[in-house]
Amino acid sequence: MNDLKNRQRNNANDARNEQIDKDAVSRFICDRFIAHPVYQQAETVMWYSHCRSEVRTQTALLGELETDKRIAVPYCTKDEQGHNKLGLWRLEDVAELVPGMWGILEPPKRRWGEVGKEIAAEQLDCVIVPGVAFDRNGGRLGNGGGYYDRLLSRVRADTFLIGVCFESQLVEQVVMEAHDVAMDIVITEKALYAGKGRQFLN
Repeated sequence: MNDLKNRQRNNANDARNEQIDKDAVSRFICDRFIAHPVYQQAETVMWYSHCRSEVRTQTALLGELETDKRIAVPYCTKDEQGHNKLGLWRLEDVAELVPGMWGILEPPKRRWGEVGKEIAAEQLDCVIVPGVAFDRNGGRLGNGGGYYDRLLSRVRADTFLIGVCFESQLVEQVVMEAHDVAMDIVITEKALYAGKGRQFLN
């Protein structure tokens, strides 16, 4: 299973790196999920700050900061047991962020835990999720650190999970394990795929 997962990860990473017109294609994908009715109705939304060759989010995120949505962005930290964990920061101005792990924009460590700026996973109505590979049923393959798996295990059952990727990152079927969480929808520049969500493994 791990060998197949690694092959899927490597092939999708290569495809993502080779994606042409990343800015324009990313903007089209972002416009698609901003227009989605679930996103429109959501009050508290988690975006991500892209790194490397992920679908680029910064331009769209800047625009959404001008709306009345409550926006959270993740940052990489550890829980009490030393496991990888995503903290959630209420973002009101992109100037609050600095380059952190892997160059990803995040709040400075001295402000982690600041009253009024931390958001609990249970407060999220909608989560926009990056990934290395996805399939058309909502299966997702991440980088292997477990950050998103742990976060998505803590959100409410009705929190809507939106995976975003380039069409070239899609595989026939992502290798899913018991701890993996599938998306409710996957959005690419070509289509919107209805995923099986958290019923995927049932």
